[in-house]
Order: sequence, then C-alpha cells, then structure tokens
Amino acid sequence: MKPLKIVYELRFCVVVKLTQMVNLPIVYSDKQVTPYGGMSLMKRFIDQTGIRNFLKGLNLPTRGSNRGYHPEHIIESFWLSIWTGASRYIHCDWLRYDKVLQSVFSWDQMPSQSTYSRFFGKFSQKRNTEVFPELQHWFFDQIGVDNITVDFDSTVITRYGDQQEGSTKGYNPNKRGRNSHHPLMAFVGQTRMVANAWLRPGNTADSSSCKSFMEETFKQALKGKKVGLVRADSGFYTEELLSYLEDEGHNYIMATRMYPNVKSAVWGLNNWINLSRGIELNSMIFSHENGKPRRYIIVKKQVDIRPKSGGKELFEDLPGYRFSCYVTNLDLPLDQIWNIYNTRADCENRIKELKDDFGLESFCLQDFWATEASFRFIMVAYNLMSLFRHFALNHHNRATLKTLKSYCFALGAWTVNHANKQVLKISLPAKRRPWMDGIFAQIKNLSPPFIYPNE
Repeated sequence: MKPLKIVYELRFCVVVKLTQMVNLPIVYSDKQVTPYGGMSLMKRFIDQTGIRNFLKGLNLPTRGSNRGYHPEHIIESFWLSIWTGASRYIHCDWLRYDKVLQSVFSWDQMPSQSTYSRFFGKFSQKRNTEVFPELQHWFFDQIGVDNITVDFDSTVITRYGDQQEGSTKGYNPNKRGRNSHHPLMAFVGQTRMVANAWLRPGNTADSSSCKSFMEETFKQALKGKKVGLVRADSGFYTEELLSYLEDEGHNYIMATRMYPNVKSAVWGLNNWINLSRGIELNSMIFSHENGKPRRYIIVKKQVDIRPKSGGKELFEDLPGYRFSCYVTNLDLPLDQIWNIYNTRADCENRIKELKDDFGLESFCLQDFWATEASFRFIMVAYNLMSLFRHFALNHHNRATLKTLKSYCFALGAWTVNHANKQVLKISLPAKRRPWMDGIFAQIKNLSPPFIYPNE
C-alpha cells in the first residue's frame, strides 16, 4: 500500500504545480472592448432593410422630453439586447456598459430597464392594433414570396407571480396550475417567419378570437400576398373558421378534435390503407350537426412500432393504437395530405426558438397591452434574424440564434482612431477573415425586395 500512497502524493504535487502555472495574474484595463463585434453585421443589415425609417413613420409613443430616446432607438436597442442574449428587462442593462457596441450602432447611450418599461407601458389595445399589423405588412411587403403557406398555432407562456394582467390559470400542460398567457401565432412556412401574433389571457378558450386573428393576418399583415394553403392545429377546429376559410377561397388542412361523433365515425371505418410499417390511413365524408359535409383523413399508428407517434388512444376495444384526424378541402391522395400537414411541425421548432433564444416567456410587464407590445416586437426581432440568416448566411439559414452567436456574433472588438476616423477592429484569425469580408460584401449588395425561391 505504501508505494501506491507515494505515487498518489507525487501525482498530487504535479497537479498543484500545473495549477500554479496556469493561474495567470489579473490586471484590469480601462480599454473599451465588446464581446459582440459580429453584431456590426446586423447593424449593416438593418440599414439595408430600411426598417429604421419606417419605424419613424409609425404611431409610436413619443419621447417625453428632448433628452428622451427616440422610439426607433428604444426598439432597435431592445432587439439588440435580445440578439446578444437578454431574456429579461433587467438583462438589457448589460449593454449600457458596452460603449463599443453603442458606437457601432451610432448611439450615445443605451436605454435603461426602466426606459423600456415606460415605453412599452404607453402601448394600449388601440395603439397595438394600429402599429403591429402595419409593421408586419411593411415587413412582408419587402419580401418577394408568393403562394405562401400560413400555419396557425397557439402556445402557452407560463408566468410566475400574480402581478401580470391577463396571466390566469388555464390550460397549461407543462406547468399545471400555473398562471399563463395563451397567445395565437401565425407563421409563413416558406420564410420561417412570424406573420402575426396576439397575446391572450391564460384562461382563453382555444378558438376564442381565432376568426378575428385570421382576418387581421390575411387582410392586413399579409395584404397583397397570395395564400396557397392554410394549416392549423385543432384549436382552430370550428365550423365558423372552416366556413370562413372556404368563403375566402383558401385551401386548408386542419387537425380536428376527437369529439364523440367524430370518434364514432372513425370506429366504423373499414378498408384501412397500409402506408408504412405501423401506419395506416383512411378517409371519410363527415359533417357535424348543422355543419356541411367535408373530407376527413384519419391516421392510425401502432404504438409498439411507433412509440413516439402523436395522436390519441380512442378505443378500449382497440388498445395499442393512436389516432389523428384532419379535415381538408384539398383533393389529394391521403398520404400527400398527411405529409403536407406534417411539415407544419416546423412551427413548433420556431416557437421553441422564440422561447429559448428570444426571451418570449420572460419579457413581461404588469400591464397586459404593454406585455403584448414587447411580445410583438420580439416577433419582429425574430423575423429580422430569419431574414439575415437566409440572405447573409445562406448556408446557415436554419441555424438558431444560439448557434449564430457562437458562429459569427461573439467576436471581440474595439474601436481606434485612424486618420481622424473611428475604425472597428475585430479579433479574428487570419483564415476566417475572407469569410467575414464575404458576409459584409453580401450584405452591402442586399436591398428589398428580398426574393425567396418558390418551393
């Protein structure tokens, strides 16, 4: 045992010496350095979009004094805070100490946490209704895309505490019994962007306000765009909404709720078609009481073969099977209907990114309409980042914000005066500099309309 002890002690001594060697002395410096020099890319990209000038023409809350911040300054700095990692208002104060980043965006100073609270607190239901559909319409008017697919969905945002207006107990599958908001969201499938978003109280029924939300999305936010297909989850499954989509001439695929009469009709089906191992398809013409006959597609999945498949187990006499059901006005083969709807699952990824990387769940104020204003500005921040990664980083157009921060935004930088001109110096290995120059050149050549390929 003694030799082993000696070896252990020798190893301990080596570790101690190595530790002592790597503990470098600490010296502080007054040199202004930013860890986000790559955000100069976003600054130049924003300039190319022209959104700053458009913001100046919106009915935004005006500053209270000559010393106050311009509204477009507050909004842009809010977006910048999000892009650099803020997920709460208090995090926005971090950038107040980043003088280099303020120079990049040509700001003398960054707003404080209280400034954001006061600014969003000036938004009302009326102002939100005036500002955001107009802003979304302008945004999508800069994008060349046609025959678009619009995905409608809802989500749950858990709130902690009881001070947030509209935050109430309702449907919350992940945090049962917690207060929440229950927003509606619409996405454009081809661009991976948010077309529209409304905040709702947590106890709002799934279908509440859905028709008004659809009308605003189609007739204001996406005005002038041809809608080729509408996809929606079961929260939108009502006779009113189906009739509305048909009256407006929209093709649709919508998940249905398994009401008792739907369940009974599914039980009576025969002649199932094998699509693949563990998956069978069927169809039926079905109508609710006082509703019109429509085409329904049913998917039956064998649980032991497809354990992660969605759907519900409906019948005690048929254990081990899950069922999903969709209603559509498309005259396409069953497998195509199901495959087309399944691609809608990507909007769940976008909602997840909004929550994880853009602070969707955490930017919350006491006033409901103030919270909705920040909520809807977050959507624009997301859209700008989506536009950036598609046109400036085309081979990284599906990268999350978290990935982009490590890929091209988190670069040490500082400013120097050169020939009576301020210059941003970015710390970057020589091998990566041509790549960075290429992105800057790509941005310089961009201008609206931003054309998306037809897919």
